Amino acid sequence: MKNSSNAPEMQGAQIIVEILKEQGVDTMFGYLGGVVLPIFDKLYDSDIRFITPRHEQGGAHMADAYARCTGKTGVCIATSGPGATNLTTGIANAMMDSVPMVALTGQVRTELIGGDAFQEVDTTGITRPITKHNVIVKDVNNLAEELRQAFYIASTGRPGPVLVDIPVDVSVGTGKLNPPSDIDMPGYKPRVEGHKKQIEAAADAINKSKRPVLYIGGGVIISNASREITDLAEKANIPVTTTLMGMGAFDQNSPLSLDMLGMHGAAYANMAVQNSDLLIAVGSRFDDRVTGQLKRFCPNAKILHVDIDPASISKNVQVHVPVVGDAKLVLPEITELLEYSDRGEWFAQISEWKKAHPFTYDKNATSIKPQYVIEELWNQTKGEATITTGVGQHQMWAAQFYKYKYPRQFITSGGLGTMGFGLPSAIGAQVARPDSTVIDIDGDSSFNMTMTELSTAVMYKLPVKAVVLNNGYMGMVRQWQELFYQRRYSHSHLLNPNFADVAKALGAGGISIEKKDEVQGAIEKMLSYDGPFVLDCRIEPEENVWPMVSPGKALDEMAGLEIFEKMP
Repeated sequence: MKNSSNAPEMQGAQIIVEILKEQGVDTMFGYLGGVVLPIFDKLYDSDIRFITPRHEQGGAHMADAYARCTGKTGVCIATSGPGATNLTTGIANAMMDSVPMVALTGQVRTELIGGDAFQEVDTTGITRPITKHNVIVKDVNNLAEELRQAFYIASTGRPGPVLVDIPVDVSVGTGKLNPPSDIDMPGYKPRVEGHKKQIEAAADAINKSKRPVLYIGGGVIISNASREITDLAEKANIPVTTTLMGMGAFDQNSPLSLDMLGMHGAAYANMAVQNSDLLIAVGSRFDDRVTGQLKRFCPNAKILHVDIDPASISKNVQVHVPVVGDAKLVLPEITELLEYSDRGEWFAQISEWKKAHPFTYDKNATSIKPQYVIEELWNQTKGEATITTGVGQHQMWAAQFYKYKYPRQFITSGGLGTMGFGLPSAIGAQVARPDSTVIDIDGDSSFNMTMTELSTAVMYKLPVKAVVLNNGYMGMVRQWQELFYQRRYSHSHLLNPNFADVAKALGAGGISIEKKDEVQGAIEKMLSYDGPFVLDCRIEPEENVWPMVSPGKALDEMAGLEIFEKMP
C-alpha cells in the first residue's frame, strides 16, 4: 500500500495501538521488556484490557484460550530474546490446534540485528515452522499494513498464529497510518465455498450408505458449524463421534452421540468407525491418536472429507470424496440433498456396543477415583462449566466423564499435547467468559509447570477453579511405563508440595482431600468460593485410563475392555 499524503503521522508504537483497536482487540496478554517499552507506553493510555502473566508462555496460552472461547483472534506480546523464545511453546500449541493468534514481539534496533546484541534472537527464523505466517517489520511505514495482514491471515482459512517482530527503532520512529483497504494477497486465497459436483457426490455417498459415521473435529467449532453438523446428523440419522478437539461441537446428550473416538475413546465409537461403510470426516485431520494403525483404519469404508485446508485432504488417509470449503457453508448444501434413513440394524448394533462397553470404573472403591471426581463436577455444575485441562491422564478422564453440550466449552491442548496448558488457559477462558464457571481439570505434573499463574488469577480477581488429580506421578508416562516397560518407573515420580497450601500462600483458596466421602463437600466448597481455588485430590497412584489402543494396534483392538467387564 502506498502512503496517503493525507494519512496522519504518528509514532510506530501508536500505530500498533491504533491497528489493535481497529481490529477489535479489547484484551491482550503479555509481559513487559526493554524493547517493547514504547508499545507499553502507548497501551497505558488505551482502553485495551491488559493481563500480565507470570511467564510469557502462560500469556500465550491465555491468549490461545481466549481465542478458543470467543472465536476472536487472541493477542499476546513479549520482548525480544528470552521473552520471544518463551512464547514459542504457546505459539506452537496454537499452530497445532489451528487457533487464531497474533503474537507481537519486540526486537533490537535494525542496525544491531545480526550482531549478537543484548537480548537478540532470530525470532522470525525460530518461529517460521510454528506459525502460519511471520514477518519482521523494518520500515515504520509498512507497520500498519503488516499488522492488518497478520490479523487477516490469522483468522481466515484454516486459522493459526501469526508473529510480527518489531524492532525498537520502528516502534519509536514516525510513519503514516494509512486508512484500511481490502486486503489482496495473491499467494493467499482461502477457498470457503465447496465445489457443486463434490457436494452432490458427498450427498449421494451419504444417501447410499447403510452404516455411516460422522467423525467431526475442531474445524467444526472453528467454523461455528455446530448447528449445521447437528442438522445434517439429524436429517440423515447418522451417529456422531468427535475428536478430542471436536468435543462440544455435537451435544453428547443426543442419542446420536458416540462420544469421543481414538486411543482413549469410547469402545463403541471405535467399533462403529471400524465397521462403518462411510466415514464422513468434517474439520478433522486423521491424527494418529484417532486412527490407530493406518493400514487397518476403516477397512471397509469410503472416506468423505470436508475441510477448509486442501493440504489436509488425503494427507494421512486416502479420501474418496473430498470437499474443500468452510463447513459452515458446505454442510447446509449437503444437508439439503440428504434423505432420512432409519438405519435400524446399524443403530441396534451400536446400542449393543454401548451396553457392553460403557465408560466405567470401580464405583465401590473407598479411595478417590478421578472419574468420580469428574462425574461429581459434571453433576454439580449441571454440565454447564467451561472446562480446561493440562495434558495426560486427567485430560482423557475429563474427555470421557464430563459430557459437553456446547462448542467452545472444552479447552485443551490436542495436537502439541502441552503440559502446563490447563491453568493459564483457564485464566484466558475466565477473561473471555467472566460470568462462566471455569474449571481447570489438571494433573499434578501439568499443574506444577504453571501453578505460579495462580498469582495472575489472584491479581485480576479471576475466580478460576483448579481441580488437581494428584497421583504423585507423571500419570500417562507412568501408565506407559507400567504397560510397556515392566513398571520401571524411571524418573516419573514427583514429590509434590501441598497444592492447597501453595494456593493459600498465593492468595487463593485451597483444600486437600484423600477420601471419597470428602469429594462432594469439597467441590461444593470450591464452587461457592468467591475467588480462585485449588482442590487437591489425592487419587490412587496407579489408576489407569481405559480403554487404550496401544501403538501399532488397530482402532478396535482396545486393551482394558476386560477390566470394564469385571467392574460391578
